[in-house]
Amino acid sequence: MDFGLDDEQRAIVDTVRTFVTRELYPHEEEVERTNEVSQELAAQIRKRAIEAGLHAANMPAELGGGGLDAVGMTLAERELGKTSYALQWLVARPSNILQACEGDQRDRYLMPAIKGERYDCLAMSEPGAGSDVRSMTTRAVRDGDDYVIDGTKHFISHADKSDFVILFASTGSDEVRGRKVNLITGFLVDLDSPGLTVVPGPHSVSHRGYHHSELVFESCRVPVANRLGEEGHGFDLMGEWLGASRLTVAATSVGRARRVLDMTIRWAADRQQFGQPIGKFQGVSFQLADMVTELEAADLLTLRAAWKLDHGTMTDQDAAMAKVFASETLGRITDRALQIHGGMGLMEELPIERFWRDARVERIWDGTSEIQRHIIGRSLLRPLDA
Repeated sequence: MDFGLDDEQRAIVDTVRTFVTRELYPHEEEVERTNEVSQELAAQIRKRAIEAGLHAANMPAELGGGGLDAVGMTLAERELGKTSYALQWLVARPSNILQACEGDQRDRYLMPAIKGERYDCLAMSEPGAGSDVRSMTTRAVRDGDDYVIDGTKHFISHADKSDFVILFASTGSDEVRGRKVNLITGFLVDLDSPGLTVVPGPHSVSHRGYHHSELVFESCRVPVANRLGEEGHGFDLMGEWLGASRLTVAATSVGRARRVLDMTIRWAADRQQFGQPIGKFQGVSFQLADMVTELEAADLLTLRAAWKLDHGTMTDQDAAMAKVFASETLGRITDRALQIHGGMGLMEELPIERFWRDARVERIWDGTSEIQRHIIGRSLLRPLDA
């Protein structure tokens, strides 16, 4: 089996790595200090990302996107993951779910997103419905040529920087295996729509400058023409999107873990105690050995899932295994890195404490570690009718 990259893949890595180093790294400290990315800086990064051919790299070439396959996107996400989410998000990858747009929706939402003229966010989570998506209470009721939407969404990433939301709401109910569940439908909703209010969410310790918001819908009228797909089939659309999104979390976790490990190796080689580099002590060198071994395993697991996605064989189990292992590996690596750095690891003068804080959310968003394990366990037992 050949694990090497071909010339095109190496070019992808080099291009994204150079962009991240030149255009994003220099602004990390400012974002950490201010908890904000200025409009001027955001516009500059977006413009340069478009010029570099990195914008909408995940979208088909025939639509004007970069046309990268899953492996190519994983390699790109791995490099982007090395820096702040608030900065790397500006190298926009429109949600894959927008490819479900039809008719006029393509002109109003899909194509502007690919061109960098409009930006999307995704709204699924609610105060009372996180992992249990089917229990969402935000409702869309058909009224003539409109749907009237009422309810609240929270933890909606970068809604404050977006133009429209891909919303999932309940449009009825059905009984599945003896349990009453909501039928979910997708909608495209402009964030300036009457009846929709964007409220800043609580402060998060992870990913400063990358904000989340609450979306409050109060008799918000959305045209039927803005429905994404068929009524009641939104859960299927979410399923298609979540696989790619979990690969993104896995890839960015691998990239950030690689950067932390590199910093920690340098620290272990330079930091002197008892007359020698601390890396020579088994208490440190063994931790470094575990860190790099787990990181290589997470990288291969993620690339394997991406390769299977390109070949049409990736399962929910593949994506779940990559997401849970890579995100938890990142958590272990950042924790060990902080321990090796000692007291300085907790000081804001070094970025280690930031990576440590940022790593924690990866085990929660886009499906918690518990949900991923449930998916894996279910996949193992279902063929046996258990």
